[in-house]
Amino acid sequence: MYSIKMYGIKAEDKPYAIKWAKEHDVQISMTEKVIDENTIDDAKGFDGVNTLQVTKIPTDAYARFKAMGINQIAQRSAGFDMYDLAEATRQGIIISNVPSYSPASIAEYALTSALNLVRQIPTIQKRVQAHNFTWEKPIRGQVVGEMTVAVLGTGHIGAHVARLFHGLGCKVLAYDRHPRTDLAFLTYADSIEAAVKDADIVTLHIPLREENVHLFDAKMFEQFKKGAYLVNTARGGLVDTEALLAALDSGQLAGAALDVYENEGPYVQKNVKDQAISDELFQKILNHDRIIYSPHVAFYTDEAVANLIYGGLNATLDVITKGDTPNRVNALQSLGKMLRIKSFHILTIH
Repeated sequence: MYSIKMYGIKAEDKPYAIKWAKEHDVQISMTEKVIDENTIDDAKGFDGVNTLQVTKIPTDAYARFKAMGINQIAQRSAGFDMYDLAEATRQGIIISNVPSYSPASIAEYALTSALNLVRQIPTIQKRVQAHNFTWEKPIRGQVVGEMTVAVLGTGHIGAHVARLFHGLGCKVLAYDRHPRTDLAFLTYADSIEAAVKDADIVTLHIPLREENVHLFDAKMFEQFKKGAYLVNTARGGLVDTEALLAALDSGQLAGAALDVYENEGPYVQKNVKDQAISDELFQKILNHDRIIYSPHVAFYTDEAVANLIYGGLNATLDVITKGDTPNRVNALQSLGKMLRIKSFHILTIH
């Protein structure tokens, strides 16, 4: 019987994991702890490793897992920027993700976020809580269906987002390095700058890579239509937070909905209600009147939780039994020899 060590497990995950283990005749051991310097050795004696990480994996984890006879780490999410893919490859460790687990969950959340921004819902709720029931301009919204929306990245999630906004009557612009031909209502722009310049709402659905960290910086925000709204349910590192705050304060942007933050690791999935926020930049986000922040929960539905568990475990078992998985995101060594990694085939959501 094969055995798998599952890190980063919450109570709600366990029924799905137990069900999968019984169906596949696999032994699993679950822990709430994630992979760090103190937990790597917990995987000794297991055939595979499965985790949901927000923080980065220690650099020496790959060699240490390899020494245990473990050849893979399966990430239970689409994002995998917390891994050093080059080092994993040098050590012969396969890194996999779950590229598509519930596009509708994230797409619906992106739409919900945009609607909340445009209809001034946070402001309305604050006024209601203060027993201010007047009708005044600060709570006057706009009709989203009459707006132009730029969808950046039209993979599984972005395409669903585009369909939802189109269904409301919006003009939908898009940018993707690989334009689709099955979304006839989309108008593709030649660049991100061209896509955002006339958009009232800009929604991000692109992966985070080394070359696009802080892609949305001060220079990019200058290309936005004045008074536009930004929705980010993709990766926090895409956005230069300082530049975003400046754009909001200057009025260049009217508002932003952030489900992700570039330095979220120390806070997301943790209850710190009795602790001060030491990250001053994060505190500015939380305090800003024009920002709706949520802790990386756009995906968080019943369907997504089940699919992430099943998808991650399927990838783990694939590597154990077949030596590879369709969801691998890093290059492989050839016959155990060291390679100079120049590029990777990335299987993820655009």
